Amino acid sequence: MSLKEYIGKRDFSATPEPDIAESTSYPGKFRFVIQKHAASRLHYDFRLELGGALKSWAVPKGLPYKKGEKRLAVQVEDHPVTYIDFEGVIPKGQYGAGTVMVWDTGMFEPLSRTPLKDLANGKLHVELHGKKVEGEWFLVRLRDKGQWLLIKGGVGMRPPSKKEENRSVISGLGMEELGKSAKVWKSGARRETDRREQSTEHVEPRKKETVKPHAMSAFIEPMKARLVSEPPEGDWHYEIKFDGFRALAFCRGRKVELYSRNENDLGRKFPEVVKALRQICFDDAILDGEIVALDKKGKSSFQLLQAYEMGSGRPPLAYYVFDVLRFDGEQLLRLTLEERRARLESLKLTEPIRISPSLGDDGDGLLKQARKLGVEGLIGKRSGSFYESGRRSGAWIKLKLQQEQEFVVGGFTEPAGSRKYFGALLLGIQDQRGLAFVGKVGTGFDGRLLRHLYKCFCELDSDKCPFHNLPEKNRQHYGKGITISQMKLCHWLKPEIVCQVRFSEWTRDGSLRQPVFLGLREDKEAKDVVREKVTA
Repeated sequence: MSLKEYIGKRDFSATPEPDIAESTSYPGKFRFVIQKHAASRLHYDFRLELGGALKSWAVPKGLPYKKGEKRLAVQVEDHPVTYIDFEGVIPKGQYGAGTVMVWDTGMFEPLSRTPLKDLANGKLHVELHGKKVEGEWFLVRLRDKGQWLLIKGGVGMRPPSKKEENRSVISGLGMEELGKSAKVWKSGARRETDRREQSTEHVEPRKKETVKPHAMSAFIEPMKARLVSEPPEGDWHYEIKFDGFRALAFCRGRKVELYSRNENDLGRKFPEVVKALRQICFDDAILDGEIVALDKKGKSSFQLLQAYEMGSGRPPLAYYVFDVLRFDGEQLLRLTLEERRARLESLKLTEPIRISPSLGDDGDGLLKQARKLGVEGLIGKRSGSFYESGRRSGAWIKLKLQQEQEFVVGGFTEPAGSRKYFGALLLGIQDQRGLAFVGKVGTGFDGRLLRHLYKCFCELDSDKCPFHNLPEKNRQHYGKGITISQMKLCHWLKPEIVCQVRFSEWTRDGSLRQPVFLGLREDKEAKDVVREKVTA
């Protein structure tokens, strides 16, 4: 089904339901929601996030809990992913009029590598991990179009209590309370309105406001640093090279938008940072910095940041701001480095927002100290330089103490021994001919990470090898090539996932030696991943 059907059934000037223009999908995330819906008949809406939308079924009698128990599920139109936290009252006269409650929500695990293909073939097996429900269920299509069975698989579970049955998992309200106090749509605008006041209080018409990304200010592509082998001659200022996510913060009062360098929304991933920026309440500012997770010694750790994203740890976060591109409505790109730094240091920031410390101009001495402290490296900025949006001009440089860069994941090998899900990832970089295979990485994973990555792979399954330089006639002397017989044991993926890998060196034949997986990078596009070349 298409989201066109969702649009066609709704008047977004009259319903509080989200427009698809607001919809944002998160690759590799398998979320679900069960909404209790008091429409013309009370029923439950069962929705799974697959293929960039919520695949949806109306279940008149709710979920089955006893193993083997079956319930009718009628497939309805796909919904946008923003519907996953929709709760409120759809007004009379609108499609689906009635109260909607978020009855349960959480993550689900497809119990196959190809859930979209399974769904198209009429049978899907999933494991739900929600606040109220936990366990396995099957969706099986019947002969009648749109008619499915929702079947309890695995082991049975105890049904929720009467109190849980009538309580939202996000607001804590019951259906009757939601009907009285929920947000309603009035005169084309979403307003907080108590129904009891509507008869006595006149509400002036107002146009519906559609919030677009970067509505406060045009997006500014971040300036880039060039990799060099040693500190150059001249007047340079140095800072720590952090190991995290580059992030631009667009701030206007309490409205804050946080974006990666490729314009992905980071606000939902790092709400602590957004909350702290709101409390500072800049009038009109754009900040450039790095979001990092801190280890016990206070150093940035990309692996801890990956664990934070997966929900498997809560390390302290910091947003280190190292440049200010706009302040009080004034564009600062053509100010010198020193002038922008003075503006930055005049800001009154509160934790976890920090100013990246200036370390001075002794590149050689700072590099030795950085090596002793075990930090990733240094960033150097030429004195008097301007902010060159989107450019890697050489006015900013990076000195790395560890070999580390991004790679594209093009496939994986079968697990061996007691290992589950996969054995090693097949890595590549872009060159003039396309994606080139450069090696495998099989270390740096724990059980939770293996499962998380495998779930990310499910929607990227491909029958075609994405690497232009495979197969190899013989295994390379320095690297670990893949011959035609070994290719039969590989699983290929659409080359869309980018990961960060640490390694000891590049071999003579262009392969990685001793690679270690660090984490996924959602702030880099696969088409932009090339081998980093060191310049003098």
